[in-house]
Amino acid sequence: MSQIAVIGGGITGLTAAFRLREQGHTVTLYEAGPRTGGVIGTVRENGYLAERGPNTLLETSPRIGELIADLGLTARRLDSNPDAETRFILRRGRPVAMPTSPLSFFTSRLFSLKAKLRLLAEPFIKASPPDIEENLADFVRRRLGQEFLDYAINPFVGGVYAGDPARLSVKEAFPKLHALEQKYGSLIKGQIGGARERKRSGTVSKQNAKKISFDHGLQVLTDTLQEKLGDAVHLRTPVIRIEKTSNALRVTTRPADGERTKSFDAVLLALPAHRLADLDIGPAAAPPLARLAEIHHPPVASVTLGFRREDVAHTLCGFGTLNPEIENVRTLGTLFTSSLFPGRAPDGHVTLSSYLGGTRAPELALLPADELIDITLADLRHIYGISGRPTFRHHTAFPKAIPQYEVGYAQFKSLMSRCEENFPGLHIAGHSRHGISLSDSIVSGHQA
Repeated sequence: MSQIAVIGGGITGLTAAFRLREQGHTVTLYEAGPRTGGVIGTVRENGYLAERGPNTLLETSPRIGELIADLGLTARRLDSNPDAETRFILRRGRPVAMPTSPLSFFTSRLFSLKAKLRLLAEPFIKASPPDIEENLADFVRRRLGQEFLDYAINPFVGGVYAGDPARLSVKEAFPKLHALEQKYGSLIKGQIGGARERKRSGTVSKQNAKKISFDHGLQVLTDTLQEKLGDAVHLRTPVIRIEKTSNALRVTTRPADGERTKSFDAVLLALPAHRLADLDIGPAAAPPLARLAEIHHPPVASVTLGFRREDVAHTLCGFGTLNPEIENVRTLGTLFTSSLFPGRAPDGHVTLSSYLGGTRAPELALLPADELIDITLADLRHIYGISGRPTFRHHTAFPKAIPQYEVGYAQFKSLMSRCEENFPGLHIAGHSRHGISLSDSIVSGHQA
């Protein structure tokens, strides 16, 4: 079996290292920071639970459930509350439930009659040429109209990518959407045909996938992976150089006690794009992945606040609310975290997790914590009728958060492929290549 180095201790690297060890390989995982898990992190305090990064894991692939079972975590798994499925969109300052069926769509207050009638034309709109790369805003205007862009796609993109539909590539950021149009000529027809294909493959759309967490939060998953890997994990050990020799890849690290070099049969890079860009991979005149530094990573902040239940007028019976840019509020959206899973707040209290910044307002994400909490609280009071002061506060900021798969992003994927071709034995995985969701990253690690 092979000696393999995994560089990066986020969920992609941890998953890959765990699966490689299962296959009998000798694995060494290098993590530059003091902990594994990357953006996944859970805070517990006085009966409250807050996630630093993602709040849920979507079971879009059989690989997700398999990993949970193989780690012995089935008993600690939590599926989201079935009564918390309703998703809201802010319209005219108030949360309006998103329709979940054709009948509810045509009776919904979320869209005007004009927008609803416009949707009837969608199956008859010609697909774009396959070689044309279209941004998401143009794609939606062409197929569904401006109102759907404003009140469905814009808030969705703000909530998922913290991005801008006018910059994101349909082909790269939403490849399944692009494929539906190309294969079926219509999104409506494609939804029907795509459902049949997902059933055959065992995959589930993100819209219908089960939402998962664990009794003590998502960090249970990454902590368990690290525990299973044991002494294969080397924390506070940045990799400073990778060199190709005649029959191996030589990895140089710089832990606290000085530089060390070790040879491996293969190396998996499971790092964010901006870290890959700085990596010295040789022999080469310059870092071969340097152009990955051009990938846009807007900053994002999360603010989780706890309240007495009696101080919140809204029922909070649902998943949360996404805020369209056209509504002119400062938060991107809010999850009803204590409605989703038990154990997120003490009895008689609730938690709400809100997000700020992104491409829409990057300057907000890096404000001091007190200012961000005040901004968030002002939005929450207006939208949900909150009267009391928070009983819990938690804030996390990510200066470089989610990679934006913008128009032209294919060049960065091609760069990663060329790097692998030029350095046999070197492999690249993670959210800068295979999708930005937590489930995408797990599947990427498994495939790697």
